[in-house]
Amino acid sequence: MIVLKSEREIEAMHESGKILAACHREIAKLIAPGITTWEIEEFVENYLRKAGATPEQKGYKGYEYATCASINEEICHGYPRKSPLKNGDIVTIDMVVNYNGALADSAWTYKVGTVSEETEHLLKVTKESLYKGIEQSISGNRIGDIGHAIQTFVEAEGFSVVRDFIGHGIGPSIHEKPEVPHYGLPNKGPRIKEGMVFTIEPMVNVGTYQSVRDPNGWTASTADGKYSAQYEHTIAITKNGPVILTEQ
Repeated sequence: MIVLKSEREIEAMHESGKILAACHREIAKLIAPGITTWEIEEFVENYLRKAGATPEQKGYKGYEYATCASINEEICHGYPRKSPLKNGDIVTIDMVVNYNGALADSAWTYKVGTVSEETEHLLKVTKESLYKGIEQSISGNRIGDIGHAIQTFVEAEGFSVVRDFIGHGIGPSIHEKPEVPHYGLPNKGPRIKEGMVFTIEPMVNVGTYQSVRDPNGWTASTADGKYSAQYEHTIAITKNGPVILTEQ
């Protein structure tokens, strides 16, 4: 069942989203060759605590960290670690923030130092694909319109869209209905309605869209070892169109 949110609930989630977006802006200042994702993990924990918020994903189904930190070929759910990032790497930092019981979810891929032209293009296309999906997120459209817009754009640019991980509704819980694939056919899936709140979070790969799972049970990587990027926003559907609750 898809639970529609009230204006009050959406505003509360927006407050959480503002904290999350501000945290991402601070992370962007830290990213440089030599920093570790463990340092970023510690920074996020401290930042959220000072803001009066908590990292919702810490403890979720046994996950132990405030952030997911996915490097290079890792698609999502990478563990923070103490090995330094290198020039030419990319790293996706994903987090869910709880502020006074309201949740917001956002991921951002950062380049470390100078990256290749192919990687620059991957980041550009992935980010643009997120906004292509948001453009379709209007009352009366269907969830399939979002995925179709993302997939056709990404594939026209020579990249692939991950199938194994998708966007989702969010509210009091991290994962709610509807499921929001980043691929598919137009005019399919649930009708988009005012009051829906969900994430759009395309994961885009240089090579195959297929993934493999790490023995830790969480981290997913590209099957061919090529780079993957992700950008994610939490959005609310209003009578005036989609509102990005985690805008940077």
